[in-house]
Amino acid sequence: MKPLSPTPEYFNKMQESTLPALLGIEVLEVGPQTLRARMPIKPHHLAPNGFLHAASVVALADTCCGYGCVAHLPEGAKGFTTVELKTNHLGTALEGTIECEARGVHLGRTTQVWDATVKAGGKTIALFRCTQMVLR
Repeated sequence: MKPLSPTPEYFNKMQESTLPALLGIEVLEVGPQTLRARMPIKPHHLAPNGFLHAASVVALADTCCGYGCVAHLPEGAKGFTTVELKTNHLGTALEGTIECEARGVHLGRTTQVWDATVKAGGKTIALFRCTQMVLR
């Protein structure tokens, strides 16, 4: 169900003891059709080859889009489920923080489509798109 006040504090509290919290994801901003978050790169985010694991990047992008969907659910919706996602990985990062901005490109009654851009040091490292089915 859509929160009464979809603030960064709401999402950061809601995610306690779940994967986003364990990964260190922090929601920074919730705006009209947008949501921004960041994640510090720690050793557990890396693949055995020493590079940022693709799943870590996807987790950040998917979390941003999912929270964006929750913040923008239509009246009467009880939630959502992801029905499709895709990521293009364009680069990597070895340290520091990665940031993500998700943007709602279609906020319908039955589906939503969200695009996200993940950056490291201002450089785009991934483009992500997902489709969510709105649950009633």
